[in-house]
Order: sequence, then C-alpha cells, then structure tokens
Amino acid sequence: MKLIAEIAPSILSFPYFQLEDSVKQLQVAKVDWIHLDIMDGQFVPPITFGASLSKELGMIPGPAPLEAHLMTRTPESHFDEFIAAGCKRIIFHTEATDHAHRLCQSLHQKGVEAGVAINPATPVEAIIPHLEITDLVLIMTVNPGWGGQDLIDSCLKKVELIRKLAPEMPIQVDGGIDDQSIRRAYDAGANIFVAGSFLTRTPTIAEGVQRLRSACTS
Repeated sequence: MKLIAEIAPSILSFPYFQLEDSVKQLQVAKVDWIHLDIMDGQFVPPITFGASLSKELGMIPGPAPLEAHLMTRTPESHFDEFIAAGCKRIIFHTEATDHAHRLCQSLHQKGVEAGVAINPATPVEAIIPHLEITDLVLIMTVNPGWGGQDLIDSCLKKVELIRKLAPEMPIQVDGGIDDQSIRRAYDAGANIFVAGSFLTRTPTIAEGVQRLRSACTS
C-alpha cells in the first residue's frame, strides 16, 4: 500500500515573536496540520505555551487544522481548553496516564480525533492495546522536550511493527525529521511527519515543505 505523506510542522523551533508570521507561511505552503507542542515543565523539563496562544494561532486563515501534542501530566485536564482553542486532534502520551483507552473515548465524545504517543524508551507493546480506538499513533523519534535533535533510527522498528498490525493506521513520527531522514521514516511505514528545526534552516518555509514532500515521492 502506497502511503500518502502528510506534513505537520511543529512551531516549536520558530522564534516566539515570529509565530504569527511563521504560521501564515505554513498555511500558504498548504501543510496538512499545524503541530502544537504543549509542555508543562513536568512530563518534560521545558514549558512552552498554553491554549490562549493556540487559539490566536488558530484564527490565522488557512486550510491546515491545529493538533495539540500534550507532553503533560494529567493530559485530560487540558482537553477542553485546547478543543475550545480550535484543535481538531489531541495527542497525549501513554506514559502520562493509566487510562489511555478511556481518554480516547473522552476525546471522541468531545468531537475531536484522539492520538496516542510513546517515547523512545517506551516499548511499542504499550500502544498496541489502543490501536482499535485511537485515530493516530505518534512514535517519538527523539526524546521529547527540545527541537533540533537527530532521529533515533531504532524507533523506526516501532513504526514497522505498528504498520504491520494496523495497515490503515495513521502513523506520525516526531523528531529529527528533515529531507534526508523523512524517507527512512516513510519507508518504515510512517505517513505523517512533524518537522520543525529543518524548516528554519531552509531559504523559505514553502521550499522546506516541498523538499519534505518530494523526498517521500522520489
């Protein structure tokens, strides 16, 4: 089965004071999703931003919806505010809850997609019980918290296994994605790619997005 690649840029690496302009450029580049990295300083050391900024960014015109990647403790306590901010998909970590199945049910009842993520050190078996209820699996290909890290290739084995177990499952990878590593992730079975720091190094955001798409089709 040939996978259709989707690009879901993270705004984590863009300068804070330029976020509005960066999101406008991402929308012009017709990315598939805008990926918001929400960190609480507990699940991961850094603190990023909350629902108020997410709401402002969501008001920027464009076709790409927002998704919130909650790298937080008690992720369910943040669902409502990010849904109210306009996020169409909420991704939380299995490591942050004992009740991932129930949280997926809750998100569906609230009318948004549910995504379940695992960190590099977490066995892929932790996510298998949720394949029947989640809308997306996120395999972290770096340790979460900071942009600009190199992709951990061993994490792609998890992608391969999930793709075999759930051929139709959207599989997102996050961390170390550039115009070289994206092809390895695509060949492993991923089809949604979170890229951040790479897009800050290309001459324009639009050019960077096109290079990512081309790497999956060449």
